[in-house]
Amino acid sequence: MDDFRLALMTALGLLVGFDSELLAIVSLSLWVSLCAVGCATLLGLPLGAAVAVWRFPGRTVLSVVLNTLMGLPPVVVGLTVYVLFSRSGPLGALGWLFTPWVMVIAQGILVTPIIAAYTRQSMADLYEEYAEQLRSLGVRPRRAVWTLLWDGRFSLLTGILAGFGRASAEVGAVLIVGGNMYRVTRVMTTTIALETSKGNLPLALALGILLLGLVLLVNAAAMLLQNIARRTYG
Repeated sequence: MDDFRLALMTALGLLVGFDSELLAIVSLSLWVSLCAVGCATLLGLPLGAAVAVWRFPGRTVLSVVLNTLMGLPPVVVGLTVYVLFSRSGPLGALGWLFTPWVMVIAQGILVTPIIAAYTRQSMADLYEEYAEQLRSLGVRPRRAVWTLLWDGRFSLLTGILAGFGRASAEVGAVLIVGGNMYRVTRVMTTTIALETSKGNLPLALALGILLLGLVLLVNAAAMLLQNIARRTYG
């Protein structure tokens, strides 16, 4: 118990003192996760909205696939990306393996289905509500997609925040493709795993506290946006 108390006090000291190593790990983690979520948003929002609005063969199958991909095992994604970007892989010439860029790609693959599936469900509900009105105004599906995306922007932000929560808590995929190299690809989750195995509890606890705080902020933001959406659209 005394050892844990000492480790906790040391961890709080690292947080209060803005330890340089701690800041470097956190900043890289946020950069990787934000880039991954940004790319996933650019892909997932129009994809989910298109599946919700357009009628085409295989639409139901694609919806099922999107829902299934939400549960992609991170280690499988990491292995796939590793093979693609390894020296003998088709994208090995880029030299991105064990860099933050390939970590962004791995996290983006994990987050895109979450945002797309959430968008599809939200847009399907909105389209069902406004379909007759849109048709009476002569709004074509392509324009309807962007209209609905704007109309449901608050609820869609909840899905984006959920994707950010998944990305920031990811460890398996980024560990495989990033290698957890010091001051190069070491992020919060991989550092927690490494430092715990080494017995360096203060740094692991400090990062754990920050990660937990980040998750709490994301959930609070999601609830706030949901309340705003309810007040705005009734």
